[in-house]
Amino acid sequence: MGRDLSAPDPRMSARGAAAGAARAVALAAAALVVAGSVACGGPADVGGAASPAGGAGDAALARALEQHASGLEVAGSGEVVRLLADDEEGSRHQRFILRIDSGQTLLIAHNIDVAPRVDGLSVGDRVAFRGVYEWSEQGGTVHWTHHDPSGEHPDGWLRHGARTVQ
Repeated sequence: MGRDLSAPDPRMSARGAAAGAARAVALAAAALVVAGSVACGGPADVGGAASPAGGAGDAALARALEQHASGLEVAGSGEVVRLLADDEEGSRHQRFILRIDSGQTLLIAHNIDVAPRVDGLSVGDRVAFRGVYEWSEQGGTVHWTHHDPSGEHPDGWLRHGARTVQ
């Protein structure tokens, strides 16, 4: 007869159990982010200054930062606090820092070889986003804020005022 699957595996180390727990928390955070993304739908559903994912998006991003999670589909909005020079190495990216309502900052890296630049962007402007979150000690990066030309990845977008780019 097999072992009771509801009981802990005696071969699992404390380190393995901690890693499993961290993965479970990251998956739960991803589920909240995805739920917020689904709730906001596409770029047409986003108001100029409203956060499409609401507080749930901020909370999920905070957990993703805490858990060092990456590769999560996210949606939210924030205030531009710094404009950075374009990244010209490899695919060109427009870059800026957003502060979301929780206070967390995110680097937005928007591929301008695939999608149009967000024109007229200034410090203090509100920007809504949908993309993929990658952890970093500085707060994280959101990329894939554009359509996928190959159609294999969920489309991301940025909304600034009444204009959506993807």
